[in-house]
Amino acid sequence: MTHPHPHPDRTTEPHSGDHDHDHDHRHGHDHGHDHGHDHGHGHGHDHGGHDHDHGHGHDHEHGSGVWAKIKHALVPHAHDSNEAIQSAEESSSQGIRAAWIGLAGMGATAILQIVIVAISGSIALLADTLHNVGHAATTIPLIIAFRIGQRAASKRYSYGYRRAEDLVGLFISLIIALSAALIIWESVDALLNPRELTNLWWVFAAGLVGAAGNELVAIYRIRAGRRIGSAALIAEGQHARADGLTSIAVVIGVIGVWLGFPQADAIIGFFIAAAILGILFSSLRITIRRLMDGVEDGVIDRITDVIASTPGVVSVGRVRARWSGHRMEVDANIAVDSRLTVLESHTLAEEIEHQVLHSVAHVENVVVHVNPVVDGVEPPELHELTHHHTSAQARQEYLARKRGASS
Repeated sequence: MTHPHPHPDRTTEPHSGDHDHDHDHRHGHDHGHDHGHDHGHGHGHDHGGHDHDHGHGHDHEHGSGVWAKIKHALVPHAHDSNEAIQSAEESSSQGIRAAWIGLAGMGATAILQIVIVAISGSIALLADTLHNVGHAATTIPLIIAFRIGQRAASKRYSYGYRRAEDLVGLFISLIIALSAALIIWESVDALLNPRELTNLWWVFAAGLVGAAGNELVAIYRIRAGRRIGSAALIAEGQHARADGLTSIAVVIGVIGVWLGFPQADAIIGFFIAAAILGILFSSLRITIRRLMDGVEDGVIDRITDVIASTPGVVSVGRVRARWSGHRMEVDANIAVDSRLTVLESHTLAEEIEHQVLHSVAHVENVVVHVNPVVDGVEPPELHELTHHHTSAQARQEYLARKRGASS
C-alpha cells in the first residue's frame, strides 16, 4: 500500500519543512520464527525509494597533535553511518559517477607519468606510475559492482546484489597489497643495481602533478563514499590517497638526489610501501567488518535509543543491523501492551521505522517484531512453540511438558 505522509527530519539540526514520501510498505505479519524469541507481529517496511536527509553529526574525537591529524586525514573512519542518505538508485548513480570522474583524473595523471618515466628512468616514479595504472584498473570492477547492485532482488538473492560492492572492496585491497609488494621489489633492485637518474626537473614536476591529481580524486571519492555509505568507494578514495603519498615521496626522492644522496630515490620506495600498507589495513578492516555483518560502533545503541524513546514501547529486545552494499538493514524486537490491537501495533511499528529512518543514515529497511506483555511481563507461553529450538535443555523441557499434557 502507498501512504503519502510527511516525514519530519529528526537530526541534530531542526528541519523546517515537511516532505511527502511514497512508502512501499511490505505489510503482513512476520511469523518466520526467528528463534531468539522474536515472535509476534513483524512489520517489514522497504523504503528504498525514500530521500531522507540526515545531519552529519560526528561525535567522535580525532585527537590532537600532528600525528592524530595525519591519521585523521589518511585513515578511513566511521563517518559513514552519520552521512546523508539518498534513495538506493540515486546513491548507486552517484557512486558510478564518482568512479568515472576519478578514473578520468587518474588516467590523465598516469599518462603524463608514463611519458616522464620513459624519459627519466626514475624507480620511485615508476612505482608511482604502476600504482596509478593498477588503481585505474580497479575502478572498472567497482563500476560493475554498482551496476550489479542496482539489480532487483530475486528469490535466490532475496536481499539483493549490493554485497558485490564489498567483494570488489576485497579485490581493491588485493591490488593495493600487490602494488606495495612491487614497490618493495623495485626499491630493493634499485639499491642493488643503482641507476642514474636523468631529467630530474621533469620527475619533480610529475611528482607534484601526481600528488595534486591523486589527492583531488581521493577527496572526491571519499566524500562521495561517505555520503552514500559505500565502503568500496571509500577504499578507492584511500587508494588514490596512497597514490598521492607515492607522488610526494617521489618529490622527496628527487630532492635527496639533488642533495648528493642518490640512494634516496630507492629508499623512499620503502616508505611509500609502508604508508600504502597502513592504508590497506585500515580499508580492509572496514570491508571485512561489513562482510561479517558488522556495523560501526554506536549504531546499535543509537537505534535502540530511538526505538526506546518511541511512545508505546514497553521495552526493546534484540536489535540487529547489517550492511548490504551501501545500505543498512535493521530488525528489532519490541514489547508492547497486550491490549493494543493489531492495527495499533502496526501503527507503532510504522512510527518506529519512521524514526529510525530519520535518525540513522543509510538505513533502507526496518523490520519490527512485536511481542505482547501483560503488566510489563511477557506471558510464559508466548514462545513455547519455538523455545525448544534454542537449546537442548529447553527442548527437553518442552518435550516433558508435551508428554505431561498428553497423559
